[in-house]
Amino acid sequence: MSALSFPDFWHYAAMAVVVFGAAVAQGVGGIGFAMFAAPVAAMFFPQLAPGPLLTLGGFISLLTALRERTFIDWSSVSYALAGRAVGTLLAIYAMARFAPQTLGVLFAGVILVAVALSVAGLRFTATPGRVSGAGVASGIMGTMTSVGAPPIAIVLQHTAPPQLRATLGVVLFLGSIFSLAMLALAKRYTGYHVGLALSLAPFLLAGFAVSNRLRNRLPPHAVRSVLLAVCALSAVGVLAKAFWGA
Repeated sequence: MSALSFPDFWHYAAMAVVVFGAAVAQGVGGIGFAMFAAPVAAMFFPQLAPGPLLTLGGFISLLTALRERTFIDWSSVSYALAGRAVGTLLAIYAMARFAPQTLGVLFAGVILVAVALSVAGLRFTATPGRVSGAGVASGIMGTMTSVGAPPIAIVLQHTAPPQLRATLGVVLFLGSIFSLAMLALAKRYTGYHVGLALSLAPFLLAGFAVSNRLRNRLPPHAVRSVLLAVCALSAVGVLAKAFWGA
């Protein structure tokens, strides 16, 4: 199977399972789609990253934001998106000049340190500067690896779960559009990638529907714990992707 051939039945079925599980995680915690799916894709389904995963992740982020739209913090959205735009441009430049694995390892290390500090009790206040800085890191990571949520999620981790999910949803949706546009201009996002994403969309919708039944059953402290765990796992996944592809 070449990198641009449509997957056979069993590979496609495995992709569908990954997309379904990732959609459940995203719908419950506000993040998790690319974090869950990207490391698996990097090792077994390279044609999914970054374009198709950004497409699917952007779509489910939109659904998450619309579901709890009254809780969106538009101030945080504006600062995060400004940073994300800068980060995306930096990522496109870096992809043309440097090895993506190197920057991926760097940002994964930063995320692991931030998670460790959070677990140790350090509270990250969502100031405009920090949200903007997290947006820059999100743009770089999201464009290069499909995993852009952890920096913003860590800064916003102490907000109420509905506000966290809705605000992240808007940022990740609009950020994914910009990232995909830049990837298309760089000829790294084509009709093939769009078709693959659309073919997996029904499994994404099924996972999101399941998340509707689960999202209100977790208390805020449990959502924060899951969020930090997923952020850490995503960073480990980025590291695995870098060394797997080395």
